Amino acid sequence: MSYALELKDLRKNFGKTEIIRGANLAVNAGERVAIIGPNGAGKSTLFNLISGRFGPTSGEILLNGQRIDHKAPYEINRMGLSRSFQITNIFPKLSVFENLRCAVLWSLGYKYTFLKFLSGLKDANELAEKYMEMIRLDKKRDLLAMNLTYAEQRALEIGITIAGGADVILLDEPTAGMSKSETSRFINLIKEVTVGKTLLTVEHDMGVVFGLADKIAVVVYGEVIAYDTPEAVRSNARVQEAYLGSHVADEQAGGH
Repeated sequence: MSYALELKDLRKNFGKTEIIRGANLAVNAGERVAIIGPNGAGKSTLFNLISGRFGPTSGEILLNGQRIDHKAPYEINRMGLSRSFQITNIFPKLSVFENLRCAVLWSLGYKYTFLKFLSGLKDANELAEKYMEMIRLDKKRDLLAMNLTYAEQRALEIGITIAGGADVILLDEPTAGMSKSETSRFINLIKEVTVGKTLLTVEHDMGVVFGLADKIAVVVYGEVIAYDTPEAVRSNARVQEAYLGSHVADEQAGGH
């Protein structure tokens, strides 16, 4: 069986320090997976390995059945995987519309071309407009990205992430720094714009995790110690001991 994303005995050493210690994970197409774990568990390193920022020490990473370990990030992106970062990564001096139009160009086959005016690319302009409406920034169309609110900038980054047409989306702490009301709206936005896509997200907010994920992968000391539905993970004794203990204990005590 070919999975949308699969990790096989993945390992990553920095010098003599082993950060990822034989991680295994198999994600079906269209699933939304939250990766959780204590600080220093290796979650960000795992994302960096999957997206090609780091090369693994050993093991395999497969995207739709094809090996992507040791490929460059741009090669992985062109094979159908895109990611956002903890720190907002947009073009601050371009407008909302221009940011999204840049994101769609390669997927439409324009690649490196210096002989066309962007304003004349009807398909690119229409697709950028579509994504702008999806992330609800159409009323901020001509505003420079640097002048958006923090939550709007995060929405724009997600728009850029999905605009390239990738089937597998990685979101790194997408709701970090947001208020409760912003977070609630953002969960709904992520659900809407990733319909039909495979989603992996690193997230610390357990409300976001349980509100968004079909499955949860728990990473502790560089290993995936549990991978199951939110309900099964919540009741997993090993997970409670390693990570969720305080959250579960609070709930059982009435939230005090």
